[in-house]
Amino acid sequence: MSDNNETETFETISSKLLEQELRNAKDYNRGRRERVRRTRKRNKIKPVAAALSRSIGKKVDKVVPKRRKQNVVKPEPIPSSCLGRYIFIHDIPRKFNQDLLDNCKSLSVFTDMCDSALNLGLGSALPSKENLYSKTGWFSTNQFLLEVIFHNRMKQYRCLTNESSLAAAIYVPYYAGLDVGRYLWDRLGFRRDHDAVELVKWLAGRPEWTKMWGRNHFLVAGRINWDFRRDPKNVSDWGNGLLNFPESKNMTMLVIESSPWNNNNFAIPYPTNFHPSKDDNVFQWQNRMRRLKRRLLFSFAGARRPNRDESIHNEIIDQCLASRKKCRFLECDDQSQRCSKPENLMLFQSSIFCLQPPGDSYTRRSIFDSILAGCIPVFFHPGSTYVQYIWHFPKDYTQYSVLIPTNAVKSGNVKIEKLLQRIPREKTTAMRDEVVKLIPNVIYADPASKLETIEDAFDLTVKGVLDRVETIRKQMKDTKGVNSEFPEQESWKYFTFGKLGSHEWDPFFSSKLVKHGT
Repeated sequence: MSDNNETETFETISSKLLEQELRNAKDYNRGRRERVRRTRKRNKIKPVAAALSRSIGKKVDKVVPKRRKQNVVKPEPIPSSCLGRYIFIHDIPRKFNQDLLDNCKSLSVFTDMCDSALNLGLGSALPSKENLYSKTGWFSTNQFLLEVIFHNRMKQYRCLTNESSLAAAIYVPYYAGLDVGRYLWDRLGFRRDHDAVELVKWLAGRPEWTKMWGRNHFLVAGRINWDFRRDPKNVSDWGNGLLNFPESKNMTMLVIESSPWNNNNFAIPYPTNFHPSKDDNVFQWQNRMRRLKRRLLFSFAGARRPNRDESIHNEIIDQCLASRKKCRFLECDDQSQRCSKPENLMLFQSSIFCLQPPGDSYTRRSIFDSILAGCIPVFFHPGSTYVQYIWHFPKDYTQYSVLIPTNAVKSGNVKIEKLLQRIPREKTTAMRDEVVKLIPNVIYADPASKLETIEDAFDLTVKGVLDRVETIRKQMKDTKGVNSEFPEQESWKYFTFGKLGSHEWDPFFSSKLVKHGT
């Protein structure tokens, strides 16, 4: 019995030893194969891929086919609609924006800017008046709040980034117009310049500045450019010197009226009273403007300029009054503020043509109020729109407007009524249709919502800025001088037509007739 037990024990032990040897052999062979496989894999994978294999393990096996002999190429990132469109918003000190709104009572001695700052800069909501404007989306908007409206729209821009190195452009949310507006009538020029100087110093000290020396930066100022072009040597002159600072000349400066002779500012539309929250709001308004029956041939909202020889307001008013059955004149005066009330400016809805002569400067908000009303604008100087809003209007101005030279009216050679009556009805209809199509281009949607398919004035402005910065980036890369293709005094010609040479509008821009405005 004991022998059998000893034999079984031996056989058992022998069997276990054999099994162990077989396992050892298998382990050895498996280890050898694994070492060979790893060696081969190391020879196939680039250093970057090898580093990835150590960090993500088996996932690399799925990415790298085992049978491929060539080196692994790192997969391209998925294309993004934001590539080349990212914008970084500078976190500037509050004193340059929010503190101005917090102290809104000090922003103007003439207007309650606190009321204007309501609803993200849109102003107080207008009561519903079915016969004048649609039920929703209408506000009592002050044109000088554009920089606030734009800032709030930028906050919801879909391609924002917190990494300035990824940004195609950098937005500076400085409320330049509200800042200077506090001191425009102050004799102490240094007060008007103080915050603007501090702002550009702050920007120049930031690391983001040195990437393109500010040429990828842009800001919005809700006033005309002449409010920011004071000669620093003339303390008593109008406005401040923001646009003349060396740092500012590197930036893209967006204003409601640009200078035709300077290359560092671009015009964007004045804000109107319409700020839709849905695409349908826009479509319904456009359809309404198309269907309107317009009983007046033309109209004009403005005031006489008795002390300004270059103005044609007096001649226009006289001609309008002489055409009582065909023209309506809305007199604007500072006391009644009649032309600031949206219900009065809706007289444009009853007019086929709306006269838009230069006012205190080349442009006027009335231009955009008339387009919103589907009224064909009649201009008397190409500086009123054609060389201004190059990102928002067609280059062929005859599609949507009429140009009557100023001198022709002042000399009495042109009677406005007769000229407009000679335009064929088919042409007038086509022009009005084009004006209605332009309505989205001149409105700023409600910052509290978002349009889906429509590009508004904000969207077109951002596109224009990104294209401009990209052009400058290429010029710097090619070691070309920025804007070296043209003399600065001919900026209007190059930016509008893309070329120089003689042009029929040269006499209009032979001298700087309008130096500033209020």
